[in-house]
Amino acid sequence: MREINRRGLLGAGLGAAAALSMTGCGSLGSSGSGRQDPEKGSHGGEEAHGNEGGPPGKQVRLIGDGSTADTGKQPKQPAAPVPLEAGQTPPQFVIFSWDGAGEVGNGLFPRFLELAEEHDAAMTFFLSGLYVLPEAKKSLYRPPNNPRGASDIGYLSDDHVKQTLKYVRQAWLDGHEIGTHFNGHFCGGSGSVGNWSPAQWRSEIDQAVSFVTEWRTNGGWQDLDPLPFDYRKELVGGRTPCLLGQDNLLPTAKQLGWRYDASSPGGVQMWPEKRQGVWDLPLQGIPFPGHTFEVLSMDYNILANQSKNSTNGMPSRYPGWRTQATEAYIAGFDRAYETNRAPFYIGNHFEEWNGGIYMDAVEDTLTHIAGKPDVRLVSFRQFVDWLDAQDPAVLAKLRTLQVGQAPEGGWNTFFKQA
Repeated sequence: MREINRRGLLGAGLGAAAALSMTGCGSLGSSGSGRQDPEKGSHGGEEAHGNEGGPPGKQVRLIGDGSTADTGKQPKQPAAPVPLEAGQTPPQFVIFSWDGAGEVGNGLFPRFLELAEEHDAAMTFFLSGLYVLPEAKKSLYRPPNNPRGASDIGYLSDDHVKQTLKYVRQAWLDGHEIGTHFNGHFCGGSGSVGNWSPAQWRSEIDQAVSFVTEWRTNGGWQDLDPLPFDYRKELVGGRTPCLLGQDNLLPTAKQLGWRYDASSPGGVQMWPEKRQGVWDLPLQGIPFPGHTFEVLSMDYNILANQSKNSTNGMPSRYPGWRTQATEAYIAGFDRAYETNRAPFYIGNHFEEWNGGIYMDAVEDTLTHIAGKPDVRLVSFRQFVDWLDAQDPAVLAKLRTLQVGQAPEGGWNTFFKQA
């Protein structure tokens, strides 16, 4: 496992004087395009087939070279959202998300698909486009302000690309969202995503989409089932590498019809608002047991406060660090659940950093949360569906509640107050 100091640490906590926390991303998974005519694939053609790679009993309409397909409505989706009624307690939304979403033989992708199935949870998988591009075809990638084929994350082996395709396919059929973590994950120097223009973000997104929608051509794999969704319609949001570059991404995201962005650094546990017409859903500062400062709600940021710039710290400390990570996530959940009911976002990577303790912490947290009254374990896309169904005045009222602030007089009277 590579060390993480090549990216640099941008600050580890969210103390009172700190502007933002460390921007998290890792050695493997630190991972759309606009809405085009769904009747046209990446090569302009489409062909009807039987149920190849789609939900049982549904027709599959291949798109482009057959890397993706229109299989109809996504399975396992919640009922259409309805507006909150007067005096109703808002649901507690919890969104687990994964940056990169590549499978490298450690079994983490299927492990969390199984966990989600067990607890009837939906998640968001921010897929890195390069994780479905064979390394032999790396020259196809032209990253802004970087050499052709360059990447600050490694290309996957062909076998791991195929495994990633398998589990992305399963994830969508299980009801999860497939977003984007873009491609080369450049976080430092002149080529950093933090320096990209809106036009360069458009190029990066178009390339990410092409890698997902043309993996069959790029890999030459004709024996694999297509991804069972039209990625140009599926892709409605993403998270940038190291949480950099959102200001210049947002004009492009709006132009492409994206509904949300999860890239803002240093968010707090309050109800969200839109920026430039796009829902801004940042990772959040949460209580960090044993410290007076808060930590961003991502595995990488917790790691930076424990083993600093190493992904393999002292094994004797793993049990304590695992407990601390779990307690941080649960403290963030409890604070929202017991007060303002702000949505709670957790971001992680399919990595075995520090002996896999952050994977265990996520599993412990999800198990702790699941089944509690009013809790909804949803994807970002499902959450913005709910937001868009609400009265804007109700959402504005919810945004008046600060971090850890419960509605005075209870929820029954909150919306009646002037």
